[in-house]
Amino acid sequence: MVTGLSEDVRRVDPFDDLDTDSRPKGDNGVNFLVVGTDRRDGISATQKERYNLGGSACDCTDTMLLVHLSGDRDRASVVSLPRDTYTELPPHKDRATGKRVAARPAKLNAAYTAGGAPLTVRAVEKLTDVHVDHYLEVDFTSFMSTVDVLGGVPVCTTEPLKDSYSGLDLPKGTTKLNGGQALQYVRARHLDGGSDLSRMKRQQHFLASVISRATDTGVLMNPVRFNKVAATLLESVRADPGFGTEQMMALGRAMRGFRLASSEFASVPLSDVDHRVPGLGSTVEWDRPRAAKLFAALRADRPLSAPAEPDPAASGPAASERDGSDRGDSASDRGPRVEVAPREIRVEVANATGRRGLGARIDRELRGTGFATTGAPSNARHAGHARTTVAYDPRWDRSARSLAAALPGAKLVKDPDRGARMKVTIGDPDQHVRPVRAPAAHGTPDEAPMRGDEADCS
Repeated sequence: MVTGLSEDVRRVDPFDDLDTDSRPKGDNGVNFLVVGTDRRDGISATQKERYNLGGSACDCTDTMLLVHLSGDRDRASVVSLPRDTYTELPPHKDRATGKRVAARPAKLNAAYTAGGAPLTVRAVEKLTDVHVDHYLEVDFTSFMSTVDVLGGVPVCTTEPLKDSYSGLDLPKGTTKLNGGQALQYVRARHLDGGSDLSRMKRQQHFLASVISRATDTGVLMNPVRFNKVAATLLESVRADPGFGTEQMMALGRAMRGFRLASSEFASVPLSDVDHRVPGLGSTVEWDRPRAAKLFAALRADRPLSAPAEPDPAASGPAASERDGSDRGDSASDRGPRVEVAPREIRVEVANATGRRGLGARIDRELRGTGFATTGAPSNARHAGHARTTVAYDPRWDRSARSLAAALPGAKLVKDPDRGARMKVTIGDPDQHVRPVRAPAAHGTPDEAPMRGDEADCS
């Protein structure tokens, strides 16, 4: 029998100073807020050098996941919360000065720096309206040690990954990562053009691989091996006082029946991936209606990929277009489905044809199919060629492809450091806009919720 797992766990009270009456109500499942911090205690000088862990710790959350374990313990849903989410921190006691601080705009990961675990929980509950039952804080040391005690975790990459900042250097195909390599993989910020959203997707794939590794190797079925893995994780984790041996064993028993297909991963839908705020820089804004549906699914203990409950308030042409009931038209009649929802793609239009009014028409038609245009098209110097171009930052290549799908004949042109806003320069005087459809269901701006089996490297 496995006992005593929680004896040496470092404790933190994330529910201190929380107003019970104002918190969201609990649901049928169990919700864990899992945060990865930048603490580096226990990492040797050799490890720091080998895995590029130099510099100073930021005392902030590097990763934030909301994990929902279903009421029947047969399903796990993991939602990544972008660290740069633009939000308002609730009034709180400052960690450094102990003084009360008024509510203020901030990025979500600043909650930990300003008010520790209690403020982080309050900020997440305020944003999601999801009740947090347990809090787990994992640092670099516990992450590396847990991967090592599992015997390494395989990841599958469709192309070589190399990041000089983190030291990551992986070939194409499947590689079994040790703890240090795994840390490089999930922390790398300079792949995919530095997109934090791509980094979150890698973290989700890695977590799916960890679940697969734990279930396939029989760790969860063997009390001795489970005790070793759990003890390694818990020796450097911080958890709420209510998370002890009993809860750890219940979680382990529940996960024994998991397969990758019973796990699902998603990120909060976004409306703006480069929302500039004075004093904060670049932040991300949530798509509130779609995010609300995502978290409503968690509260209702439904799979994230399940159809949303009908909204009685939804009516009119827009609603009928969303559910496909517009006059019996088929999906193909409404244009191709693209990788990124048009509403999440910012576009400016320039007319280089000399044809009066063409820029305004293309801007209007793009906006009509859902793209976030500026509404203020400009004129550009006639380039002498009859082809429309889409200038885009390579970090937003999926968004660029989605925009180009709405502009038949358009050519994609890379423009590094351009940022999130695409620029359409109309060169074809006969250019027209083709309607396109957003990805199905909830999920990241780049994809629908990922089922665990989609991340399988076998």
